[in-house]
Amino acid sequence: MIDIVIDITLLAFLAITSVAIVRMTNLFAIVMLFGIFSLLSAGLFVVMDAPDVAFTEAAVGAGISTVLMLATLALVKKPREPFYNEAPHAHRAWLSLVVVAVTGAALVYGTWDIPRFGDPDAPAQTHVARYYIENALPETGVPNIVTAVLASYRGFDTLGEVAVIFTAAVAVLLLIGGRRSKPAVEKKDKREQDEA
Repeated sequence: MIDIVIDITLLAFLAITSVAIVRMTNLFAIVMLFGIFSLLSAGLFVVMDAPDVAFTEAAVGAGISTVLMLATLALVKKPREPFYNEAPHAHRAWLSLVVVAVTGAALVYGTWDIPRFGDPDAPAQTHVARYYIENALPETGVPNIVTAVLASYRGFDTLGEVAVIFTAAVAVLLLIGGRRSKPAVEKKDKREQDEA
């Protein structure tokens, strides 16, 4: 019973936070609300017994992403004042609403065939899970079943995910590094060459 109350509470906070994000116009407040949304999502993953996903969501979503967005806000100049002779942009809210409604309906329709959460007769529980529980330790020598699945059975998939995360981290570091200003000595030498 307490799990249902926690689930409903977290989902309600997620819904409230997402509505607040859509309604806000202050970018700093939006970034902070995105961090709160990621933290609430991490809490929901913990309740669903997925601590590895929760840890990733908390570290990447609430941690690194929030810091990067705040750093971006600090580096970006204030937006210029709009020109008064600019034509107003045509806003077609109905088109966005139709796309979101159709996508949402397709997602809801796709969930009708999913077995109930924790159903012992679900295919994942009757075939794959039993195999991993019985054979993970003898085949891999790893006592933790989750680690055995991620590091051994799905080793290439995990390696691919790590490579993608590493590539994204390098790209972010290159973007943050940006162009560095040249030392004063080099500027002086260039100025002297230009004058000569």
